[in-house]
Parts: sequence; structure tokens; C-alpha cells
Amino acid sequence: MDDSDNVSMKVSVFLGIDVQIRRPCTYYALDQDLTYVDSGLLEGETIESISQGLRALVQNLSGQAAGLAAVGIDAPRVGLPALRQWFWRKGAWVRISSQERGYGRHCEVAVKALGLGNPQWTRLAKDSPDWTQLGYRLFEVLDGLAETYEVFPSAAYRMLNDTEHPPIPLRLKGFAGQTKDMLDACVAAYTVWACINGRGTAVGGGDDLGTIALPEKLPVPASHPVLHWPGAQA
Repeated sequence: MDDSDNVSMKVSVFLGIDVQIRRPCTYYALDQDLTYVDSGLLEGETIESISQGLRALVQNLSGQAAGLAAVGIDAPRVGLPALRQWFWRKGAWVRISSQERGYGRHCEVAVKALGLGNPQWTRLAKDSPDWTQLGYRLFEVLDGLAETYEVFPSAAYRMLNDTEHPPIPLRLKGFAGQTKDMLDACVAAYTVWACINGRGTAVGGGDDLGTIALPEKLPVPASHPVLHWPGAQA
């Protein structure tokens, strides 16, 4: 995401994925002109079959569009390798005792601290619930095949609520019984489009556990301390 101008020249389809484990995952695709491309449900009954279904979908969309796909996935990119030692408290980073170490990544702490949403704090990789295990695998199978972004639709809705943004086309294919999920997939696709085209931004990443892509610029300056992970100073 650091070279958005260069990437935007190559990407021709923007795909959003809403991750579920007890009902089908939804997908929504837009092109560079924010024209509707496709939407629907990912097939599969297991984590692996759903993941391979996404891989096949991305290959098909990329082939039809004759360009790269950029995919926004509403799930954590990776699980925690260890419990978090740094907490954001009263406007500052605080290193806490071993008894207090908690879940969550830098990107989630930043989103929470900036008032953009309430994350479902990422857990240790070995203890993650099924839906996040699916998310981890979706990112893995797209490695080398597509540009991938972690998105957070709830935060995106909040950011877009009071801003002027391009119209986002809404086709109702796949919405029956999946309305909220399909809306989340749609805003995920738009978020990726916005980031690649210089309108959006990413937050977090200081702990090397991924960033969260957002469809607008942050409401604070780049110097804000919550945007800078203190771990390297330990």
C-alpha cells in the first residue's frame, strides 16, 4: 500500500470479502471506475474448500479483467504470536505486567483509540476462533496472486457517514438472507479502491502484524502517538 499510484495502474478489479463461518462468506467486486462487476457467496463447507473457492474466484475475475485483483478481507491477517505487552491508556502507551498482557494488534488499538470502531481483538494464533482461522487462510491462499488488505467495514461506515465520496453501485444479487454481510463486502471492495487510489489510508502495522485499510484519511495527524508502536523502544 505504500506505492498506491503504481499499484492503481495494475489493479483492475477490487474485491471485498465478508468472512463468516456459520453461513456463507459473501463477496462483492467493483472495477476501477466503481462499476459493479460481480457479487455472490463463496462455495465450500470447510476452511480449505472456502479458501480454494476464493482463490478460484480471484483467478477468474483477474482473467476476465485482464489485470490484478485487490482483495479486502474483513478478518485479521494473522493471529498473535504472543500476548500484547503494550496498552494505550489515557493518551499514552503503557507497558504492562505479564499478568495483564492482552489480545489485539497495533491496528486494532489505533482504530479503537481514534473512536472509529470496536474491534474483536485478535487472539493468539493457536487459540483463534474458527472465523478468524478462516480469515488467516484466505490471506494465505491469495499470497502472490492478489494485493490483499485487511478491512473493517464498521469503521468504514463511520468514516463515510459524514464525508463526500463517489457513488458506490449496489446490485442486489446475493442479498437475500445476507443483507448486512453483502453490504460489508461491498464497503470492503470500496475501501480497497479508495486506498489504492489515494483517498484512503492504513493504520497500525508497528507490531508487524498487519494494518487495517480505511476508506478516508485519519482524523488525526501522522504524528499522533497511537499511530506509532512503542515496542521497538522496549
